[in-house]
Amino acid sequence: MPQHHIKQLSPHLINQIAAGEVVERPASVVKELLENALDAGASNIEVDVEQGGMKRIRIRDDGMGIAKDELSLALSRHATSKIANLDDLENVQSLGFRGEALPSISSISRLKISTRQKDDAQAWCLQGDGQEVFGDPEPTAHPQGTTIDVKDLFFNVPARRKFLKTEKTEFRHLEDVVKKMALSRFDVGFTLRHNGRAILRLLAAKDRSTADKRVAEVCGSAFIEQSLYFDYSAAGLRLWGWMGLPTFSRSQADLQYFFVNGRVIRDRVVSHAVRQAYQDVLYHGRHPAYVLFLELEPKLVDVNAHPTKHEVRFRESRLVHDFLYRTLHQALADVRPGDEHNVDSPSEEAAPELPKRQFDTTTYSQRQPQQHLNIPVRETMAAYKQLHTPYSPSTSSPSNPASVTPSMPVQMPDDEGNGEIPPLGFAVAQIHGVFILAENAEGLIVVDMHAAHERITYEHLKRSMAEDNIRSLPLLMPVSLAVSKKEADYADSNQELFQMLGFELDRLDTEKLVIRAVPSLLKDGDVETLVRDVLSDLIMYGSSDRIQTAMNEILATMACHNSVRANRKLSIPEMNALLRDMEKTERSGQCNHGRPTWTQLTVDQLDKLFMRGQ
Repeated sequence: MPQHHIKQLSPHLINQIAAGEVVERPASVVKELLENALDAGASNIEVDVEQGGMKRIRIRDDGMGIAKDELSLALSRHATSKIANLDDLENVQSLGFRGEALPSISSISRLKISTRQKDDAQAWCLQGDGQEVFGDPEPTAHPQGTTIDVKDLFFNVPARRKFLKTEKTEFRHLEDVVKKMALSRFDVGFTLRHNGRAILRLLAAKDRSTADKRVAEVCGSAFIEQSLYFDYSAAGLRLWGWMGLPTFSRSQADLQYFFVNGRVIRDRVVSHAVRQAYQDVLYHGRHPAYVLFLELEPKLVDVNAHPTKHEVRFRESRLVHDFLYRTLHQALADVRPGDEHNVDSPSEEAAPELPKRQFDTTTYSQRQPQQHLNIPVRETMAAYKQLHTPYSPSTSSPSNPASVTPSMPVQMPDDEGNGEIPPLGFAVAQIHGVFILAENAEGLIVVDMHAAHERITYEHLKRSMAEDNIRSLPLLMPVSLAVSKKEADYADSNQELFQMLGFELDRLDTEKLVIRAVPSLLKDGDVETLVRDVLSDLIMYGSSDRIQTAMNEILATMACHNSVRANRKLSIPEMNALLRDMEKTERSGQCNHGRPTWTQLTVDQLDKLFMRGQ
């Protein structure tokens, strides 16, 4: 066996090793160089690429530029202007700070930097050929700012070049990076050209209206038309941005952008919190779409957890998780019929500073009047008749469930008698015993009456359960559970959580738990697996919603069986009562399975259907 001697690696080889961590493909180069441009205070950035970035990447900015005597230093490993000591590292606010990008890129490509600072009479350039040694800076013509030209990526590392995909695939990754950067800084203009053809031209956004336009250009107009903009702050944290309505869900998680202090990140705590917030309104197997921005003190988040800086580590992960979940959960709950002005794009005249929309993020038990789960839950149509005043005379044909039930025109008083038309309007007919047709100020509303009543009943049951406290059922035969020491420790430290959710859990030994009581709703469930899964969530995310989710599934089934069935003939007052309940109920836009409960057809849309005015 040959003897191995310890020896110092050459700086050039060190840079190439670092390039393996930082530069995976052309998109990685673009990310690093765009971060540098933004850190340099650029207000406009142009990106030109050839052959998906494999042949050439040129990025030009109008930032502060680099001094002549610092050009060579910029290409030295661990040289940076962004941090000087440990305090700077703990409070880092720049995107780049490790001092690895430029030397890593220069070691695996033919790189040229041209730059000029504001007050300099002369611009300078420096170029290399993948070697360790650079010449002296040479004079050149260049406006204020910096242009970095990267050619023939991986030309001297053929093994790495073999891992690159097709030109189309590499450009798709690169374009995605530019879009993410463009979303992170609305105040900066971005241009992207591929093989000389303009792909993106995004002007700097100065207010909500122009910010909406940029989001629409990056994410599509359908997203901005079906999203909710919000801005909420609490506990030193701020969350704002656009969250897609549940009806605008995706088959893949391909329209999800999350930024922490302006840095695009992937984080399991964040993903779990967002998924949890959407779970009660999203159709099974679908993914939400969102563009969200979290802002917090830099010292509360470690951005130096990974060489590519895609991953971060929150110092108070449970606080962040709960803040994200409660804010998003309540934002979705607060969307009622008639709130369309909160999700549509504002007009051109929209004010630069829009008022922040505040959401009540307290729990159900803190917000709702006292009710009890032991009251009858079957909402009968007779009860609707007693609670609501009839809106108009009606006639119907009991023998024909598919018949239309006509009513008076829509100009009639609402519940308060003030002559205003409610968001879901007034019922005019029921068809096929399934759908309610209503007329509102915009046109026609179509409601799936079973789906709508199912959501109303489900929210009532959840509210009642939360306020009546979750009932615990002692087990005749306690269930023993063999776990790891870490799991047992987490069970010990989260006793209050388990008790609040109806579990009585004791620790018998270092690696043994016993379940003595369970929530009454889950008495027939697999509580052993549920407890294990909850402990796993607590260890990984700092919280768990599995118990609540399991109970909600049972409540959803109860709601389904206690809701108005298809082919049930409703009178006009009964239909109007259901519409008014929908307007008051959280998440009433989706049934318990995530399907829409109603849709709007405007007069313009109806005109187009019949080619009126064409």
